[in-house]
Amino acid sequence: MAILDRIALVLAIIGGLNWGSIGLFSFDLVAWACGGQTALLSRIIYTLVGLSALWCITLLARDRDEVMETER
Repeated sequence: MAILDRIALVLAIIGGLNWGSIGLFSFDLVAWACGGQTALLSRIIYTLVGLSALWCITLLARDRDEVMETER
């Protein structure tokens, strides 16, 4: 798996965990760690998570054989 794919998956997981904490506990972990939802660092992280989710869509669209070849 390409390094960009792994980074995108990690960021998507972070985003999913953050949304889970918002849904279950009404607690925004990213905002808490970065100084609020409107802080520049929070907005950068939210943007990177969104872009990584878009990138992960390409993982679904790739041919399975192509993915298997890149892992070798």
